[in-house]
Amino acid sequence: MNQIETDAGALPPIEAELQRVVRPRARVIIDNDFSGDPDGLVQLADHVLSPSVEIRAIIGSHLRPGDPFDPSEQTATNAAAAAAEKVLDLLGRTGSIPVIAGSNVGLSDRTTAIRSDATDLIIREVLRDNTELPLFVACGAGLTEIASAYLLEPRIADRLTLVWIGGPEHDGIAAAPPGTSGAEYNLAIDIRAAQVIFDSRIPLWQVPRDAYRQTLFSWAELLTSVRPCGAIGRHLYAALAGVADTAGRHGINLGETYILGDSPLVLLTALHSSFEPDPSSSAWVTCTAPRILTDGSYDPTPRQGPRQIRVYTRLDLRLLFADFTAKLAAHAAARE
Repeated sequence: MNQIETDAGALPPIEAELQRVVRPRARVIIDNDFSGDPDGLVQLADHVLSPSVEIRAIIGSHLRPGDPFDPSEQTATNAAAAAAEKVLDLLGRTGSIPVIAGSNVGLSDRTTAIRSDATDLIIREVLRDNTELPLFVACGAGLTEIASAYLLEPRIADRLTLVWIGGPEHDGIAAAPPGTSGAEYNLAIDIRAAQVIFDSRIPLWQVPRDAYRQTLFSWAELLTSVRPCGAIGRHLYAALAGVADTAGRHGINLGETYILGDSPLVLLTALHSSFEPDPSSSAWVTCTAPRILTDGSYDPTPRQGPRQIRVYTRLDLRLLFADFTAKLAAHAAARE
């Protein structure tokens, strides 16, 4: 069974063929701030259309207080959950995957968890003993829910891999963009949660800012390969174009590209090599996990001990975006 419970014969021809030749090889819990930067909506649509992973749950996470994306009518996590439900609806997958709103605030300190339906789901899924499929927790924003789950049940550390889009550049690997100040965007959502994770035993694959900024998709590509792809394509394009329109009203020119920075979550969990499964076409280094200071920078004092993490330095964007547009076009062709 993939993330949708249906017979292959009920699917459109291309999706049915994908279901026939591609079987799930991993489970994924998606955690993202879907009411924020709409790159998370692109990632979600791509992930849901990927037959090699079972999407076990979708968690709508919170934004940083005062974030310009923060909705005024409802809490950010409720808005995030609603935005995720909208994507599922446009993909014809309503009700197929649990969608849960996480905590709407970050950790108050590094030892006190915030228990929620989302943390309980994470713990329950991680501790399952009736499946051999490995589990990825794919986070495209803050780390409140996974950090809280770990504080509540440390045993989960040995039974999952966390893939996180976030954190600043590492010394010796890349430099920060010109004019950068303050904590990196996703890290700033909940710095205490990131401190918990970087000090934990959880296997971590980090996609820091220098790596996720590689995911440039041009507006010409969006207009020709995303917007024409049915209702979901129009929805994704409109969400991204809305950011450009808002930025323009504030005197910000976004140029010819948009950073689809959350899409590496799909590349690193679903698009693995056929033999010896791994994201083999992307490059990474193993380094000692730095400690994170309260201002969001890395502690320059070398950490003592064996805590190692995988840090991605180059992403296979050809595979990532060619696969995404092919899946989107196939989905649209079957429904229009």
